[in-house]
Amino acid sequence: MSESSEYGESSGFSGSAFTVADLGGTTLRIARYGAGTGALTDVRRTPTDGMARHPGASVPELQDRIVRQFSDLAAEAVERHGSSALAVAFAGPVTADGRVVTAPTVWGGRGEQLPLRLLLEERLGLPVVVVNDITAAVWRYVGAGPGGDGDQPFCLITVSSGIGSKVYRGGEVLLDPEGHGGELGHWTCDPGPRAPLCDCGGRGHLGGIASGRGALAAARRAALAEPDRYARSYLGLTAPDPERLDNRMLAAAVRAGDAFATEVLRGGLAHLASAITSVFTSIGVRRYVLMGGFALAVGARYAELLTEELVRLGCFGLTADEIRAMVVLGEPDDDHGLIGAGRLLALRGAVPKAVSAR
Repeated sequence: MSESSEYGESSGFSGSAFTVADLGGTTLRIARYGAGTGALTDVRRTPTDGMARHPGASVPELQDRIVRQFSDLAAEAVERHGSSALAVAFAGPVTADGRVVTAPTVWGGRGEQLPLRLLLEERLGLPVVVVNDITAAVWRYVGAGPGGDGDQPFCLITVSSGIGSKVYRGGEVLLDPEGHGGELGHWTCDPGPRAPLCDCGGRGHLGGIASGRGALAAARRAALAEPDRYARSYLGLTAPDPERLDNRMLAAAVRAGDAFATEVLRGGLAHLASAITSVFTSIGVRRYVLMGGFALAVGARYAELLTEELVRLGCFGLTADEIRAMVVLGEPDDDHGLIGAGRLLALRGAVPKAVSAR
């Protein structure tokens, strides 16, 4: 089902401001989005009251904590902003009617689906849109910014502690009503019995191998396997004990051209490039916008290395120069979900009858 087909003609909200939120596993951010200016103001951050703060709590308990925390903060923000609607970018798959299917980074196990949109609308008394966080981020780049060339199709990929993706094409984000799609991070790219574990519990998933967290684990494994080479590297000088390595150090080493760190990163990028070639071969998308803390920390070098892997693998029917034009970096901030959620409301000008929220 397409995203655009799920919106009603108009449910009557209008106004100069919306309240937007980005609810992640670590941080909950709420801001005011200017419907006319596209500007974010009054951005407030607070730790998410989920499993990161209560690691022993059950899924139902954590869901209850999240709903109470978020609805209280959203009610205050809506009043403060004079908002006519609320849009939520949520870190997990969401159905077309605003039910959160699962949230591994927020409350861990699968549990019961959470009807977040309905609960918020009952509490706040105004229209609410709940979207997957990467789906929200897509709307930041529709027709504007890196990857935004009118209505050109593109795939948005985030590389941070995990990997997420969404494809925009023909005015919609390509997902089904139950929230399936756009989960490259959970593609099994290594079927081996000893492949790295993913945060979801699966083994050999792209997110567990090519994410920032996966790259860091790979660097530590490589350091133990080749201690002399590691000791001579930028990383070895920065962190003689591999267990003290972090993603900031790894990104800095790659930017500095360190051969050891670059080789480690290439190992994950080979899998990511393979995933991108599958997307291209399947549906012909030729624009890939990269965002996420780890990819943006490495910066231009990340896009260069990924492009080199894409050229090495090849994209059927494209020349090397055409392949090199496929990858761009997103904006260097963490406002993608907030801005995208606001743009989604402003562009639609109507509240969905069944919110396309994946």
